Amino acid sequence: MNIAKNMETIFVAAVFVATSIANAIAAPAAPLAVAAKSTIVKAPVMESPMITIVVVGKRLTAEQKAKRA
Repeated sequence: MNIAKNMETIFVAAVFVATSIANAIAAPAAPLAVAAKSTIVKAPVMESPMITIVVVGKRLTAEQKAKRA
């Protein structure tokens, strides 16, 4: 078996194994104490009408289509 051809696969497998082991033995993260009170400020609702864009155009006649083609 040629190891040089499979080096990327070996590297990915090694990273996967190392990450799995590190997560298995890692201590759980301690919760952080937050001194500030959380406040949610709601933005005022704007009562503006929705913008509508209307595109108007004429269809080409058969003669105009023939000229373009």
